[in-house]
Amino acid sequence: MSKESPQPQQSEEVDLGQLFKLIGNAFDRFFKFIGSIFKGIFGVIILFLLFLQKNFIKLVVVGGIGLAIGIYLDFIKEPKYISTMVVEPNFHSVQQLYNNINFYNELARAEDSTALADALSISKKEASTIKEFKVESYSDENQKVQLFDEFVRSLDTTTQKAIDMEAYLKNFNSLDARFHTVSVIATNNSIAKKIQPVIINSISNNNYFKLQKETNGDNIKLQEKLYNKQIVEIDSLQSLYKRVMEKEAARPMQGTSINLGENGSKDNKELALINKMEELKTSLVELNEERANKSSILNVISDFPNKGVKQKGIFKSYKFLVPSIMLILALFIFLLLSLNTYLKNYKKN
Repeated sequence: MSKESPQPQQSEEVDLGQLFKLIGNAFDRFFKFIGSIFKGIFGVIILFLLFLQKNFIKLVVVGGIGLAIGIYLDFIKEPKYISTMVVEPNFHSVQQLYNNINFYNELARAEDSTALADALSISKKEASTIKEFKVESYSDENQKVQLFDEFVRSLDTTTQKAIDMEAYLKNFNSLDARFHTVSVIATNNSIAKKIQPVIINSISNNNYFKLQKETNGDNIKLQEKLYNKQIVEIDSLQSLYKRVMEKEAARPMQGTSINLGENGSKDNKELALINKMEELKTSLVELNEERANKSSILNVISDFPNKGVKQKGIFKSYKFLVPSIMLILALFIFLLLSLNTYLKNYKKN
């Protein structure tokens, strides 16, 4: 009898061979596709370099002319000066500060010297020298962490557990920052110092903030009286305990029994009074700090300088802007001309 060959095994080997061949072809096509992409990118880069080589002299001439024009414009333009003031708004007055500064800035950008002069109580000529107002928060990570700590302390225990520090810092509102910088850019280097009182008074003379300041002052006085009253009472209790202990120490010993529980209770009360006294003293110190920090509606941490600093920066100068714009326009025009030539030749062919 003849033996039959294992047909199913040969079929499986053929199928596996075809599978590996398909996988190999797929990888081959994939790498060829990636290679064609890089080849296309390389071709575009070469074409662009050839374009630059062809128009290099023209671009150099355009850039040189733009640089000369920019230097001339920088020479004849009136210099600008920047002055910066650091403030600490109290009683939620920060939003009003931003509103006022943004209002001044809109008038300056619109070159409405008359309205700006009226708003800042200066002459129209002086107002025309102001070009821009800026206000922004001034805070680092440490200040943000301190604000988070103060925010958490103001919440109840249950809510504190639900507050995430990373989420708080990620969603930090710049208006919540403690310090803010106000900047004035003008062609007159001393105008910022002159308008500083007006900027501050525009916040300080607000009736709502004045009421908040008065109420806070009254609350501080009341709290201070309560702390002082508690200190007097604790001092009286300490004196009373001292007299009682002196009398007990002066009495003759009756027998040899010692009541440890009673002595421990007296010691605990004395210690509790000492701790309470320290807490009250610390609270008084914090109260005095709050009184100092909130003595004004808008604390000025750093005044505007008497003379502003000349505004510098290559990216804001005409010798950078003019050549850059002219070179971009020249490149665009040369590209259009090259494209037009290519289309004409393509049409002929």
